[in-house]
Amino acid sequence: MSGSRAQRLAARRAERRRTVRRGAMVVAASVVVVAGVVAGALAAVDDGRASDEAARAEVSASPRLAPLPAVPSASAPTAVKSAAPSPPPKRSTSPAPSPTTAARDERDEERTAVTGRLYRHPDSQVLDWVRANSGDPRRAVIASRIAEQPAAVWFADYAPDTVTARVAAVTSGGAAQGRVPVLVPYAIPGRDCGGHSQGGAPDLDAYDAWIDRFAAGLGTGEVIVVLEPDSVAQTECLSAGRRADRFASLARAGRVLKAANPRARVYYDAGHSGWNAPGKQAAWLRQAGAASPESSDGIFSNVSNFHTTAAEVAYDRRVLDALGGPASLGAVIDTSRNGNGAPADGEWCDPAGRKLGRAPTLSTGEARVDAYLWVKLPGESDGCKGRPGTFTASYAYDLASS
Repeated sequence: MSGSRAQRLAARRAERRRTVRRGAMVVAASVVVVAGVVAGALAAVDDGRASDEAARAEVSASPRLAPLPAVPSASAPTAVKSAAPSPPPKRSTSPAPSPTTAARDERDEERTAVTGRLYRHPDSQVLDWVRANSGDPRRAVIASRIAEQPAAVWFADYAPDTVTARVAAVTSGGAAQGRVPVLVPYAIPGRDCGGHSQGGAPDLDAYDAWIDRFAAGLGTGEVIVVLEPDSVAQTECLSAGRRADRFASLARAGRVLKAANPRARVYYDAGHSGWNAPGKQAAWLRQAGAASPESSDGIFSNVSNFHTTAAEVAYDRRVLDALGGPASLGAVIDTSRNGNGAPADGEWCDPAGRKLGRAPTLSTGEARVDAYLWVKLPGESDGCKGRPGTFTASYAYDLASS
């Protein structure tokens, strides 16, 4: 590497670390930049609206995310996930619910919640299977209990030339029905610490540009963004410098998304109740911008995992308490496969005996819990009952009929 290029890269990394501290100055600059990007992207979308709306929207299957052990071990857990099941932990620790006070209740009542109903995108692997298997005896159960439920739409491939139109196809579909889509951008460089779900943008500069294009498709309606699963909880594999760079890009991403659409609600990765301690996770989240209302509406947990809703509610409240920030910050929880909780032995790959969790809803009845979502589509395999990330009817039927 030439000396000049090395100097430029060093300067870029230093600048990225400073962005978290620049606060309002960066927010203002991001708004100006994004406004230009949005205007140009919307003009492009308008020019090709007829062809874009007629075409089938290309969306990614929710990729295989190998969950961490079902319960934390006595020692600090490693954040690197492998293709093989992690060894069973020696003991279980259950987080205690955070106390609820009258003052907290009053602040919760002032929170601005997403309204309406969640959007079911018409293109998904389970819907494709239902349409193609009218004579299958499992069809009625899978159709009624899985295919009819709204689920998140993943954008897991790095395709900057098409991402704006693909995002717009989902958000415009939700807006046309007056419903709220759930989007999952999943292109952070070095994702999954080089494990099975590795991939994403080639570097953080490319990722920043990809997020600009992603944001340009958000439209003006309500939308939930589950920003980069595992991107905060799974950073032990990164050096301190690379972790700071990633967190700066995530903070920027949140600002860009919310500047592009002020009605977008952006949630940051909190892992799950069997992973990092709440204080540790909150410290990382704070560095990634999750405590700032300019970039964040709160946290998400349990994506592609199996921990009970009660455990996640308690854990998320502890993380939010440690995170600080405004009382408007809340949590969303992936309940797609947690009906029976996580296996005691720590098995993560399509474990037997699991079942569907609570149906997706924006009305949880729980303070500081904004939504229960199906982020991981039930029936998409972790890799043991089918090819990773593909819909497997037998697995879906097991989940839906348990």
